[in-house]
Formats: sequence, C-alpha cells, structure tokens
Amino acid sequence: MDVVNDTPDPASIVGGLTHLRQDGGALTHLRQDGGALTHLRQDGTAQMVDVSEKAVTTREATATATVHSTSEVLTLLGAGDLPKGDALAVARVAGIMAAKKTPELIPLCHPLPISKVTVDFELGPDTVVVLATVKTRGVTGVEMEALTAASVAALSVYDMIKAVDKHAVISGIQVLAKSGGKSGDWALPASTGASGEGEKA
Repeated sequence: MDVVNDTPDPASIVGGLTHLRQDGGALTHLRQDGGALTHLRQDGTAQMVDVSEKAVTTREATATATVHSTSEVLTLLGAGDLPKGDALAVARVAGIMAAKKTPELIPLCHPLPISKVTVDFELGPDTVVVLATVKTRGVTGVEMEALTAASVAALSVYDMIKAVDKHAVISGIQVLAKSGGKSGDWALPASTGASGEGEKA
C-alpha cells in the first residue's frame, strides 16, 4: 500500500510528534526529545510493549480530576442529601473498580496485580477534587490505573449531581506523582496540581 506524504520534508511537527520519512515509505514516530514512542512500530501501527525483561519493583501513582458545580450542590453533596444519595461513597467504589478494569478500557495497557487503590475527595466551595492512588509490585507503572480511577470517580460524581446541576464540568485530569521503576520518582509541581486546601471526604 502506498504511503501518502502530505507533510513538509524532511520532517514536520504535528501534535508533539516528529514524522520522518524512511526508505521504502515507512514512517518513524519520534518524540520531540528524540525518544521513540514505544507503543508504535516502525510502520506506525500499534503494539503492546514487551515488558518481560523489566525489573519487578514497587510502583505507585497518584492522579486527580476536578468536578466543578455550584456551592448549593456542594452543600448537598457534603451532607449526602443529593436525590441519588451518598455520591462520594458511590464514586469512591466506582473509582476503585475502574482501576481494576483499566486494561479492559485502555487497549495497550498491561494487566497488573494491583496491590492497593485509594480514592479520596477534597470538597471546595464549588469543586470536588478527586485524588486516586494506585500501588502495585510489577514490571510497569500504574499511572493509567490512577488516571482511570480518578476519571471514573469524577464521572460518577457527575452522574450523581446531574439531576441538580446539568452544567457541572469535569477538568484537570492529570497524574500528580509516580514512584518506582527505571525512570524513578516524579511529582508535578505543587502549584500546578490539586490545591490540597479543600475539606477531605
């Protein structure tokens, strides 16, 4: 099959990727820092990365998501007085279940023996900040599990409050910190992550 090259030669930057023409018309997908995207093969098709040679270590990741609503809804939420009941209890279980289902939702994510999942909430005047932490002892990290847990917990909060606020918004889904593995420990600067100033629930 012919490969159509409609990008400027010799390379173009699109969405953070450098697409370089190879002999025979194949494309190599490189990060802008020069490293290869491991989920892509030389021809650009997807693969599940081989992690069989990686060391087994204890790995942990924390991710967050924020639900924006109104102060009136947050009052109902904190008191457990929403029409559907205790939204945070439901969302906590939803997040934990989601972490365990991550490989079924994210196609190239490896199934991992999850050791621990926690989902907590910080209630602000008009926000709910979800904090999800996942831990394993395995050959690859649990950032995707933490992100999935935070995302689904936030979606569950939205589902619980949509009867009283159809304009609620979910934002700020991101990894806050990870530890373990070859790349070592990493944390998002405090000024760009969750505020940590809300009431914990």
